[in-house]
Amino acid sequence: MKNTHDIKTLNNLIETTLDSANGYAEAAKDAKSPQLVSLFNERSSERKEVASTLQKCVRSLGGKPEDEGTALASAHRMFVNLRASLTSNDNKAVVDEVERGEDHLKSKFESAMKDADLSPETQAFITDAYVSVRNGHDQMRDIKRAFHG
Repeated sequence: MKNTHDIKTLNNLIETTLDSANGYAEAAKDAKSPQLVSLFNERSSERKEVASTLQKCVRSLGGKPEDEGTALASAHRMFVNLRASLTSNDNKAVVDEVERGEDHLKSKFESAMKDADLSPETQAFITDAYVSVRNGHDQMRDIKRAFHG
């Protein structure tokens, strides 16, 4: 299949984006501030929309889109949950963890955008989705900096 590389790349991004959505949902449970809970829930929904858009792209290429996150992320969430239960679940720790996940997601999208083997159409989908990813990353980075003052 001609689109195999595009589909594989998109599916990797879908998994990581769903990991991000799940991470935000978990962070919303751990956050102590109503503002952060609201923000994390909004970002979770936004990430699900990005994943849905990428899934449509995979279908348009004739592929089967991923519909869940990675096993590694599940293990990471268990570790984060354990660590959070051992600490005080404070907002600063939650924001630090979310921002770390955002760094990972942003890096995955940036790598895909540099992939010269992708079709121009797939590149365009990834670049469009990256706007949301970058905005979320930058917002979490700024919140983290504010907490660490």
